[in-house]
Amino acid sequence: MSTETFDKPKLWTPGDWNAFFGLFTNILLNVLVLTGLSLYVVQMPETTVYGRILPALGIALPLGNLFYAYLAYKLSQKEGRSDVAALPYGPSVPHMFIVVFLVMLPTYLKTNDPILAWQMGLIWALIIGVIVLIGAFVGPTIRKYTPRAAMLGTLAGISIAFISMRPAFQMYEVPWIAIVCFGIILLSWLGKVRMPFGIPGGLAAVIVGTAMAWGAVFLGYSDLMVPSAVGSAMDTFSFYMPTLSGDVFAVSLGEVWPLLVTAIPLGIYNFTEAINNIESAAAAGDDFNLRPVLLADGGGAVVGSLLGSPFPPAVYIGHPGWKAVGGRIGYSLATGFSVAVICFFGLTALLLSVIPLVAILPILLFIGLVIGAQAFQCTPKAHAPAIILATIPSIAEWAKTQIDGTIQVAGTSVAEIGIANLNSANVLYHGVETLGGGSILAGLMLGAIGVFIIERKFNWAAVYAGIAAVLSFLGFIHGSQLAINASPSVSLGYALLALMLAYVSLRQEEGVDWTPVDDDAP
Repeated sequence: MSTETFDKPKLWTPGDWNAFFGLFTNILLNVLVLTGLSLYVVQMPETTVYGRILPALGIALPLGNLFYAYLAYKLSQKEGRSDVAALPYGPSVPHMFIVVFLVMLPTYLKTNDPILAWQMGLIWALIIGVIVLIGAFVGPTIRKYTPRAAMLGTLAGISIAFISMRPAFQMYEVPWIAIVCFGIILLSWLGKVRMPFGIPGGLAAVIVGTAMAWGAVFLGYSDLMVPSAVGSAMDTFSFYMPTLSGDVFAVSLGEVWPLLVTAIPLGIYNFTEAINNIESAAAAGDDFNLRPVLLADGGGAVVGSLLGSPFPPAVYIGHPGWKAVGGRIGYSLATGFSVAVICFFGLTALLLSVIPLVAILPILLFIGLVIGAQAFQCTPKAHAPAIILATIPSIAEWAKTQIDGTIQVAGTSVAEIGIANLNSANVLYHGVETLGGGSILAGLMLGAIGVFIIERKFNWAAVYAGIAAVLSFLGFIHGSQLAINASPSVSLGYALLALMLAYVSLRQEEGVDWTPVDDDAP
């Protein structure tokens, strides 16, 4: 708890500058990525991207930021604390790639119609939002009965695999800039070293990285930045108003039905991840009510889809990191306002042409470090093996994306290569695919089973093993699609585990002492 004298919540503190530049650059990076995916992968016209998608985000994201700032203000007021940090909020990163590569791109390749592809994405986002709204009424119960180590361990897996890995690899493609920028982040946010003139660490890293990149260009040592691109980017500058239309309802029901295959499990993923992120915030000292968060996330996806955005927003992983660097309430408000300006005026192209990506990446890596560390810092030491267990499905899912990408670039497929040939090269594709399917829920199940076994609550471990059997039977975990009996061998394994744990629990209640003799203890 803060030692400061508390009068009333402050809307802005000096630390909000750090969190603002960190979160804003994070969201800006994601907005730039989704803009590029829409323009150059799905081949959408600029009028759709700058005139419909970005203005829709310019409404949905600031509304979410405003709401989470309000929740932080009320929590601060209720508990008499000045150190409450608002939840971070932005476009869901996994869903950005999923809606592009699993929904919109296949539609575009099949029909050569980018507008239809966009409309399919809108419907998919609407379904996601509805599922998250439904999850608002079951999410609190899931949070109540799921161990913290399982939830934070799952987030640690996401942070290692999907937040840390790619930025780290990209940083070392331009290491002479990235290492310096990362050093500034570490000095400022871990070492608590004051930057010259009191400049926030995140802003200092971006300024230094940008100056180094452009300096090298003007000296003729690098072509990292392209001066002519700045002028070209100005062509997109205009004022774009959001538009409410019926595009989300423009596709026949027969074409919509297949979207449920990915939308249902990913909707469940959304509210499961939100539960984990709320638990992460609670571990950092800010215990928010889960239901309003899920209602806001689901509502944001619905509003965005009705206005023209196929990219559902969500509470971000990373609250402890922004709080650790001084973020409170104002950073959320400032981020929402700044994102709205960027989206309404079509400034993404200009910013992308001025700021080098390598100057932003160290911020993402730092947030990944904080989240991964929190899983171990805020749970009992004995639960550490369960945390590692919960991270493994996310790592497997990440590994599958790397294998699939390599195979695709090579112009072949897993079927053509053959599983046996991959196995002979020590690429265990089938195991990676199975383990990584539905990685968020899978990690949650495995982590919970591990925690309850460590705590010798074998009855609860049996319950979670039974739930895992049902989820795998329906394809929500350890499967590539929803289906009845989607992963028979996995379901059988979990069912047998549930029976074994139930037997151990029953014998425990009958008075059997399962404590090992000293020689058998690890």
